Amino acid sequence: MTFTLRLAHLYPDHMNVYGDRGNVIALRQRCLRRGIDLEVIPVQPGDTIDWTAVDLAFFGGGQDSGQALITTDLIERQGPGLRSAIENDLVMLAICGGYQLLGHYFRTHTGERLPGLGVLDVYTIAGKRRMIGNIVIEVDLGHGPQRLVGFENHSGRTFHGARVRPFGKVLTGHGDNGQDGWGGAVYRNTFGCYLHGALLPKNPQLTDHLIGLALRRRYGQQAELLSLPAERELAAQRVMVQRLLRRF
Repeated sequence: MTFTLRLAHLYPDHMNVYGDRGNVIALRQRCLRRGIDLEVIPVQPGDTIDWTAVDLAFFGGGQDSGQALITTDLIERQGPGLRSAIENDLVMLAICGGYQLLGHYFRTHTGERLPGLGVLDVYTIAGKRRMIGNIVIEVDLGHGPQRLVGFENHSGRTFHGARVRPFGKVLTGHGDNGQDGWGGAVYRNTFGCYLHGALLPKNPQLTDHLIGLALRRRYGQQAELLSLPAERELAAQRVMVQRLLRRF
C-alpha cells in the first residue's frame, strides 16, 4: 500500500529562524526513504486551507516583528480550522515563536500583548535576559526515557496550565522559563518547545514518532511505520548529549 501524507508549513517566510526549515526537510527525507509521499503545503497570509485534509503541521520560530505580522491571519483565517484539526489529533510540531502563538498570549518586551490561538494552555512573557545555548531534555515517546538535543535562544518565558503536559524534563539548559525544569508542552498530538537546531535532523526518533502518529491517524492502526536506520544521526546525538551532560 502506498501512503500519502500532507504537511502544512505555517508562514515559512515569516517564521523561520535558526534552521527551523530543516524540520520539514527531515520529515520529507524520512518519509521518502520509506516510500511515503509527503506533500508540503506552504501556508501564507491570506491562504485558504482545508485542515481536514492535513496530516502534519509545522510552525517555526520567528522574531517578535514576524509574529506580529501573522497573528491576525493565524487567529481569524486559520484559527477555526486549525483548532478543530488539533482537537481531532492533527500531528503538529511548533518551535519557539510558533509554540508561543499556539498559547493564550505572548507579552512582548514593550508590553504589547499578542493574542495566541489558545489551543495550548500556556502563556508567554518576555523576560529581561535571553536564554541561549544547547539544551538536552528527557522525553518519553512511548518506549521509555530518551534524550533529545537542541539549541535554544529565547527571552520569552512560557508557563504551563493544567491542560497541557510537559514534553520533557530539562537535563541541561533553560527550558520553557528557566524555573520549573520543563522543556516544551504537549496537548493531544501537538508538541511545542524551544528546541531549534533544527530539532528533527538531530533527533530522528522524534521525527519517526511524528510520522508514525500521522500515518495511524490517516490510515488506522494497520499503517505500521517501517524501521529505518539512523546510525549517523543517533551517533552525533549521543556525542552531543554526553558532551553537554559531562559539564555538570
